[in-house]
Amino acid sequence: MLHHLSFGVTDIQRSAIFYDAIFAPLGYIRVWEDFEGDDAAVGYGIQGGGDKFAIKLCKDVAIGQGFHLAFSAKSHAEVEAFYAAALANGGKDNGPAGLRPDYGGHYYAAFVIDPDGYRIEAVFNKKTNLD
Repeated sequence: MLHHLSFGVTDIQRSAIFYDAIFAPLGYIRVWEDFEGDDAAVGYGIQGGGDKFAIKLCKDVAIGQGFHLAFSAKSHAEVEAFYAAALANGGKDNGPAGLRPDYGGHYYAAFVIDPDGYRIEAVFNKKTNLD
């Protein structure tokens, strides 16, 4: 259904560092960047693909209450690395990596708040030998 999504951010350099760090464990990379002027932006996706997520410089950021975005992970370890990278790069804890039985028997996720206040998550939702 979705083609791509973007977040307005107040500091493009700070946010690029944050998203570079949290996307690395999930296998997502910068696929383009433009740090010039008022239209500065960075796009993220998979190697060889277009952007699925972008951050764009915005003077004022207004985040809707109840909004959050979940990124796919391929393992529990990726979820844990996402969480650690977020906390080490200006993110705030909103729920450490772990099973979330209320969301399903195999739902393993970590929740953080990015430097602009967006609520984001990494999730792995498949049965493993650990379940």
